[in-house]
Amino acid sequence: MAIPEKRINKFVETLKNILKQKATNLRIHSITATSEAGSGHPTTCLSAADIVSALFFHAMRYDTNDAQNPNNDRFILSKGHAAPILYAAYAEAGIIATEKLCTLRQIDSILEGHPTPRFEWTEVATGSLGQGLSLGLGMALNGKFLDKSDYRVYVLLGDGETAEGGVWEAAALASHYQLNNLIGIVDVNALGQSQRTMYAFDIDTYCQRFEAFGWQTIGIDGHNFDEILPALDQAKASTDKPTMIVAKTFKGKGVSFLENADNWHGKALAKGEDLDKALAELGPLHLEPIQIEPPTAVESGVGHSAAAVCEPPDYPTDEDVATRGGYGTGLAKLGTANPNVVALDGDTKNSTYAEQFMNLHPERYFEMFIAEQNLVGAGIGLAKRGKIPFVSTFAAFLSRAYDQIRMSAISQANIKYAGSHCGVSIGEDGPSQMGLEDIAMFRAIPQAVVLYPSDAVSAERLVSEAAAHEGIVYLRTSRPKTPILYDTDEKFPIGGCKVIRKSNEDIATVVAGGVTVHEALKAHQILAAEGIAIRVIDLYSVKPVDAEALKAAAADTNTTLITVEDHYPEGGLGDAVLDAVATENICVHKLAVTGIPRSGKPEELLEHHGISANAIVEKVKSVTGV
Repeated sequence: MAIPEKRINKFVETLKNILKQKATNLRIHSITATSEAGSGHPTTCLSAADIVSALFFHAMRYDTNDAQNPNNDRFILSKGHAAPILYAAYAEAGIIATEKLCTLRQIDSILEGHPTPRFEWTEVATGSLGQGLSLGLGMALNGKFLDKSDYRVYVLLGDGETAEGGVWEAAALASHYQLNNLIGIVDVNALGQSQRTMYAFDIDTYCQRFEAFGWQTIGIDGHNFDEILPALDQAKASTDKPTMIVAKTFKGKGVSFLENADNWHGKALAKGEDLDKALAELGPLHLEPIQIEPPTAVESGVGHSAAAVCEPPDYPTDEDVATRGGYGTGLAKLGTANPNVVALDGDTKNSTYAEQFMNLHPERYFEMFIAEQNLVGAGIGLAKRGKIPFVSTFAAFLSRAYDQIRMSAISQANIKYAGSHCGVSIGEDGPSQMGLEDIAMFRAIPQAVVLYPSDAVSAERLVSEAAAHEGIVYLRTSRPKTPILYDTDEKFPIGGCKVIRKSNEDIATVVAGGVTVHEALKAHQILAAEGIAIRVIDLYSVKPVDAEALKAAAADTNTTLITVEDHYPEGGLGDAVLDAVATENICVHKLAVTGIPRSGKPEELLEHHGISANAIVEKVKSVTGV
């Protein structure tokens, strides 16, 4: 029997009244919490209140007792400075106590100034603007193609952040993958931090821009529930496109002296007259419980697991193999051993050798094209849904996504980065393609692991080590083919190193990584022919570094360490060694690439920049006086 229209209309009116009151509550909480903190961004919370109310208390399905429910709808606050309204929504949903909102921004509070996973309902850190849509893309890829779940991903963006290129990288990829489970909302309040935004209230232009990228777009009044609710329903009904709802709002909505007013960005209302006046205008707070629709039940699936045992490396000992080749082979084997491993690449898969994974596991490979910010952002999103993503491109191009890499640490993401074509050893392609800053970049990331294999065997083994490690790992691979150094059963634990040449007569220790290990071995041979013995260490783990092994080697070799690396001197392998032995009265001499390189053959460039076997021989003789 059909439900009478009158009854339906009454239900809809009741719903809208509840959502309006919830929006008022969100505004009150946001103003009160920021005033208590004495800082924050209340006006941007007020513009988004009606949208957030409709999302959290009508559109989204989630288990209020379980933040980790695999089928919860996901919400990403890309405009992270509106964090107070996010916490307010969870308080209104009964997830956190309302009183806790007044701990906002305190040092012992989980409610930080911009969202981080210290609050368990925040999956990803935001606040560096322009990244939320990429994070949502990764989560939507997981839901549609990997878990095959029916959860949706909602991303709330500020209008100002749509000037960021990363937003449009994500927009292009979301359309390419037809992510109908990805719904964005742009809060167009027309006020940036220092001035009006680029398009102010021009909703049509925003819609046209996203439409040009292949999205369904819906322009609405972001304070009118008669438009908000149908827009969300239309977005949820999409079968082949992502949807962007473009909502015209007013910053400071609900408080007359704040509404659409300049110079209120990032300013809390002072306690007293301003706060009292604002609260009086908003009206009373009604903390009425509301029933949140739970997600549909799903199997937990394969779950999050560390790397399983892979097939061992298998290379002819007389064959030269590039470490990037070892990476590709190891990654493909890892994908067979562990169904949670996924791979993403930025249209360099035939150079990074990620294509070996793609060929074996095409359903778990995602091409991100030449859009490195989105490459990393999507990887973070996948990581936060329990996958183990390996993100690969040229080492040099990861610098373009360094902000996303930095934010992956704040998001506590279990993500692995692989940078190939490092150093001058790539040869003729020249300096724009040479990763010479990458070790320094990743050493600066808190708790990140930095690995630098010197042959294909160690590269394969370190891929497995990276997957088994919980957290960020960077694996640096080289272009040139190099000899196999290690037996196939050799192990390479994180934090270790290999002493590959040693005698009781060693007068100095050469510490190298990657291609320079092979130069150090050539130097060892040249010096041995002259009756001079040196120790050679393969420092495959640059962070954490094996400080005890370095100290022991120095103690045996006249307290003399010589580091040699295909990297700039600042922040690289040499500095890792210096940091490890700085208090030990050990002399560290660094050989590294200086100046801007140029095109040339690899061996010419190693010689020119003083990191060749000949340069090592010269350095050993000069520092030891032999």
